[in-house]
Amino acid sequence: MSATLDIAGRLVGPGYPCYVIAEAGVNHNGRLTLAKKLVDVAADAGADAVKFQTFQADRVASSVAPKAAYQHETTDPDESQLDMLRKLELSENDHRELIKYCQRRNIQFLSTPYDEQAVDLLAKLRVPAFKVGSGEIVNHPLLRYIASKNRPIILSTGTTYLSEVDEAVRVVQEAGDPPLALLHCVSRYPANPATMNIRAVVTMAQAFRVPVGLSDHTLGNEVSFAAVALGATIIEKHFTLDRDLIGPDHRASLEPEELRDLVTGIRKIESAMGNGIKRPHPSESEGRKLGYRGLVALRPLEPGQIVEQQDLRALRTGHGISVRDIGWVVGRRLARPVQVGQAICSEDLV
Repeated sequence: MSATLDIAGRLVGPGYPCYVIAEAGVNHNGRLTLAKKLVDVAADAGADAVKFQTFQADRVASSVAPKAAYQHETTDPDESQLDMLRKLELSENDHRELIKYCQRRNIQFLSTPYDEQAVDLLAKLRVPAFKVGSGEIVNHPLLRYIASKNRPIILSTGTTYLSEVDEAVRVVQEAGDPPLALLHCVSRYPANPATMNIRAVVTMAQAFRVPVGLSDHTLGNEVSFAAVALGATIIEKHFTLDRDLIGPDHRASLEPEELRDLVTGIRKIESAMGNGIKRPHPSESEGRKLGYRGLVALRPLEPGQIVEQQDLRALRTGHGISVRDIGWVVGRRLARPVQVGQAICSEDLV
């Protein structure tokens, strides 16, 4: 497996900036004009990619498929999941328009396919990577079909055991072994931070040696920030123009200012991580000098006199022999006189 992904020339993985995916999903409510506004928000926030969903409702849900509890609260409770999804489709022309618009806004277009036809459409449109949702991780036929396209795959792993993730990884490897990244995820909308178990990001990175990130469904940005500090190389987060809009995912999404804060916060965390070498930063030079405690004479000392510990006090001097070297000073003979309050230097000693 590859330790990095190349998404349209942007390298993703350990040692590279966190790849931030602004998940528009279906928050366009089936309207191209709203989808373009979401692209604007993602681009203005500084996200690396904006992601949508590619599907035809009849190929995703049956007429008897129930909606999730949260979807009953955020959409018409009398409509079926199938009817809800039909309102949220994007046509092929919509995809083409959005890809062109993303190019103009200098942000990468990504999408999640839900069936083979959707995979073919995204491949035809030259979308450089496939994002696969958690619901498809045990859909091995679809995973094989996606992997056969030999493009990078970002695979969410919500609701699964590590053994099921391992099965999915093996399916991808056997079907062409394209570059793969995994996203830890808790498939709740919104998810409670207490359920997130973000140490699983580390567990999966160690187990599979691929880039690992987080698809974060919590409200707020704190969990994403913690994941980046733990080493997440990708963060995916739902966003919307307004949480009060009608639709299944708006309520569990960031609003524009929060998305900007997410990207800004991630970049600050990355800059703060450093290289792990413990040493003074150049910006600390003044503070290091100001806080330097040297050895100072408590009384007049004469040439030839043996220095005793009671002759000395550690005070901030900015120069002279450091207090940490007091053991080297005590018992030595003075080469010249030292006045009260004067810092003792190495040339003062024989």
